[in-house]
Amino acid sequence: MEGPFIRIEDSGMVVALRPDVTTVGRGRGVDVRLDDPSVSRFHAEIVRRGPYVYVVDMGLSRNGTRVNGRPIARRVLEDGDVVSFGTARCRVGGIPREEVDPDVELRRAVAPELTRREVDVLTSLCRPALSDEAFVAPATAREIAADLVVTEAAVKQHLLRLYQKFRIPEGVNRRTRLANEVIAMGLVRPLPPVHVPQQSRAPGDGRTTGEVHRPVVPPQAHAGNAARPTTGAGRRAS
Repeated sequence: MEGPFIRIEDSGMVVALRPDVTTVGRGRGVDVRLDDPSVSRFHAEIVRRGPYVYVVDMGLSRNGTRVNGRPIARRVLEDGDVVSFGTARCRVGGIPREEVDPDVELRRAVAPELTRREVDVLTSLCRPALSDEAFVAPATAREIAADLVVTEAAVKQHLLRLYQKFRIPEGVNRRTRLANEVIAMGLVRPLPPVHVPQQSRAPGDGRTTGEVHRPVVPPQAHAGNAARPTTGAGRRAS
């Protein structure tokens, strides 16, 4: 088959992608119909722009969309990628090989205006995903509250406003969809590598021990917030 296509793994059926937008779901009016209860009636769109193809999760499904096992909001596709709509697996093919970074999702042109505290919340939300090679779930409201030394209720209020600003619809995996969108827009960057000494000197005799002193990252100072107290665990060994 010439041109980009999608192959449904369960049935082996091959569907050519439309020149513009191909709709995917369980409903009768979609282009690629998947008879799977985990798929919503209008689950996702596959969009062609010149030689490039990307998939967009519509945010209407409780089970989301994954590319090669990673939850996504929008993502550029490469030839041979496996796209899972809920639990229904499909493989895309016929995509011209271009110099496209598969880990880069398409970005919206304009980011919403954010307050300093909202940026802090987004940074804390995305930190787990940006500090690991493999995808992990974004931080919970409780973890963000502990990180920023604020109440969990305050974090939830910030998240509600952020969902509205980024137009993240209600449903499961809402924090994941928000984190995907923020990272895709480049608003939150991966953390720089931190040098950790392999050994430390034992006091008194100059010998080295196997203990590794891991750095303690101080919380950002914010107006109106009390500074986090320093404990003995955070002091360097002499």
